[in-house]
Amino acid sequence: MNDERSLDDVFASICAMELPLRERLSAFTAAMPAHEWGQPFAVLYERLISQLDSANSGDAAPTVGNMLPPFVLPDADGNLVDSAALIDSGPTIVSFNRGHWCQYCELELLAFAHAHQEFAAHGARVVSIMPERQSYLKRARERTGDTVIFLSDLDNAYALELGLVVWLGQAIKDLYTSHGIDLGSYQGNDMWFAPIPATFVVAKGGKILARHVDPDFRTRMDIEDILACLERIGSGRVAD
Repeated sequence: MNDERSLDDVFASICAMELPLRERLSAFTAAMPAHEWGQPFAVLYERLISQLDSANSGDAAPTVGNMLPPFVLPDADGNLVDSAALIDSGPTIVSFNRGHWCQYCELELLAFAHAHQEFAAHGARVVSIMPERQSYLKRARERTGDTVIFLSDLDNAYALELGLVVWLGQAIKDLYTSHGIDLGSYQGNDMWFAPIPATFVVAKGGKILARHVDPDFRTRMDIEDILACLERIGSGRVAD
């Protein structure tokens, strides 16, 4: 049975839900095929995810116990941010997001914003790395109430170093373009690559203590799992 509301209205209602992130993500995935706008996206997403799974995409990404490779990336205001300065000040949640246009990323980022005070109580900050120009990072920053540090990874250079870059394919490019989603403008190139969304909880010093890497960009690391890792750091149950 089709939902008579627009998909934007459904998305807005899901954003407002007092539910765990995984349930809000699942609710949006379930809602897409029920709408004329969402049906072609749902079909192509399933196809893309199946292809990425078959190629073992993301398997080369750093894992728990590895050191997070260093980076120097510009923030939304063009200031260079050195990863060493971030991780030396305390635990850091490093999230790779596809862009401000991705509703799954928006749900995750809003969940980060909602948990901001809980993260801060553990001395932790959230960094979102996107392959977008500063003007679009500023939109995401405004949407999250300036609770997340947004960094620009143009041409996916850092994501490529971590083995997280995938090509979205011509079919998705055509679909996105027909709906006004212009990655060429957002990213400053016409390559149509995007990072596999990934989240790393990094201890002071740079060791990865928890991670979520999944070619299925409709799933993300639970906020509860991030908080549990931060609590372990605070209790001394893991080396920081």
